[in-house]
Amino acid sequence: MRNDNPIWPLVDARAAEFTDLADRVFDTPELAYGEVKSCAAHTRMLRDQGFRVTENLAGIPTAVMGEAGQGGPVIAILGEYDALPGLSQKPGLAEPRQIADHGFGHGCGHNLLGSAALSAATAVKDWLEAQGIAGRVRYYGCPAEEGGAAKTYMVRDGLFDDVDIAITWHPASFNAVDDMRSLANTRIDFTFHGKAAHAAGAPELGRSALDAVELMNIGINYMREHMPDAARVHYAYLDAGGIAPNVVQAKATVRQLIRSPDLAGLSSLVDRVRRIADGAALMSGTTVTSRVFSAVSNLTENLPLSRAMQAQFEALGPVPFDAQDAAFATAIRESLTREDIADTFKRLAMKPDYDLPLCDFIAPLDRPFMGGMGSTDVGDVSWAVPTVQARVATCAVGTALHSWQQTAQGKAPAAHKGMLHAAKVMAATAHAALTDPGLIKAALAAHADHLADQPYSCPIPADTQPPVGGPNT
Repeated sequence: MRNDNPIWPLVDARAAEFTDLADRVFDTPELAYGEVKSCAAHTRMLRDQGFRVTENLAGIPTAVMGEAGQGGPVIAILGEYDALPGLSQKPGLAEPRQIADHGFGHGCGHNLLGSAALSAATAVKDWLEAQGIAGRVRYYGCPAEEGGAAKTYMVRDGLFDDVDIAITWHPASFNAVDDMRSLANTRIDFTFHGKAAHAAGAPELGRSALDAVELMNIGINYMREHMPDAARVHYAYLDAGGIAPNVVQAKATVRQLIRSPDLAGLSSLVDRVRRIADGAALMSGTTVTSRVFSAVSNLTENLPLSRAMQAQFEALGPVPFDAQDAAFATAIRESLTREDIADTFKRLAMKPDYDLPLCDFIAPLDRPFMGGMGSTDVGDVSWAVPTVQARVATCAVGTALHSWQQTAQGKAPAAHKGMLHAAKVMAATAHAALTDPGLIKAALAAHADHLADQPYSCPIPADTQPPVGGPNT
């Protein structure tokens, strides 16, 4: 690993502080829109590092922004800190063992994500101050990436309107500049209203809301054959109508998660799903209401920024793991299958190396796309401003996100090394933009070309507010 970029030592200088921040967030896992302790930790760190702090962004108490510098271009660095349900796991163990008293865990590495982003922003702040040049860096502490779409609300409220470029990253089992492909999605809660009755004595008087939900799911199941290949629809019961089978359920709610490679396709699928809900209500003699819970757009690539980040990543090299890191990764891999390991390499269009415990290379930027996409609210930021994202190795090759194995590695030395490496990649990309006005100009031009062909329309209705403090957040 080289260390000749003037901004990299600034990350190293505060490594202990940000490693501690990541570990403290790991120890207090909180779900979407409930990240009170995690946001408070990031807010304190912003103030300690001398940022100008703005809280309660877009009416979200757990969203925060810190800014430093004066004039010049505005560089946004995006962080996250929400956890996941059902993924509580004792760190440092290569076997599943839940931590008592709660079921939440950082199974997507957001404890690392937010800390690295704030570390990068702090390094850029320190460099701007030392050089005395015009430019501003902002750290956006973003909650509720896991299904809550906080960034979409933030974009809708204009919080990125004066930003020139945005930079972020995500923990992974490999090193690469992200290909910026994802699925647009929306989560819609459909509530069916029927009529209660004695299920044996007078079933003819009842109208089952639960029947309506099941009919809706059957209708969507038949629709799946006639959707585009990359589209997806998933569901979860939020309210199945109660636990008494001798009562005809008068109310039931299902959340439908609808995904499509682009916003236009998403709109078409949503219309079809709504018609199926209406049909289910008609068949069951019930009525149906709906509420958009969240929605996100697909990611859009900005090639000038992707090339710039690739250059910085290659100059830095892969994460400098050691033998102890490899030993723990090898132990973790005992719980993985060959298919798990192969999937990592498939995403990079590479032949699997089943003996490699930790990624020791940086994938090329021009690799072919091999399929397999999730969703993220970074997508909406990428429609608002030119955006680039890194994937940096923090865990064993083959580790799946949203797994106990990911959580088990969340405080490991390898995770800390990957986190600080990500901070250097992001900070160096920001440094490149601030020292080369042509890069920002090219990024903005590419972004404008994309919007000219496909204008942005926020997928969350204007009257829908963030589900702060409500049920099922």
